Amino acid sequence: MSIMIILNRQPYDGTDITWNALRLAKQLKSDGQEVRIFLMNDSVDLARDGITPPEGVEDMVAMLKALIANGVPVKVCGTCQARCGVLKGQPYYEGAQFSTMAECSQWVIDSEKVLTF
Repeated sequence: MSIMIILNRQPYDGTDITWNALRLAKQLKSDGQEVRIFLMNDSVDLARDGITPPEGVEDMVAMLKALIANGVPVKVCGTCQARCGVLKGQPYYEGAQFSTMAECSQWVIDSEKVLTF
């Protein structure tokens, strides 16, 4: 089954929403599901080096990099690179694919389930 996860929130916003989405993606992948992640809005900071987690909070950038290393494709909104996040305008690290709304749309069409966080 193909499952697309769309993230929108800033990684360290005082909630566990993004962290739980990444944990779910890891578990779904471990359960043999095809998982894809699309980052937009302030979640694009997950695809940038330079975000330091608050003390005592798991490093969500490292979590996303581990998912990429485990074969989970991650696409990141190109428009959001200049508009969103704490590190507005900063490039995305290798493995996080610069993407478009057209590609996001195609992933939605091709996915059996789409989850948003």
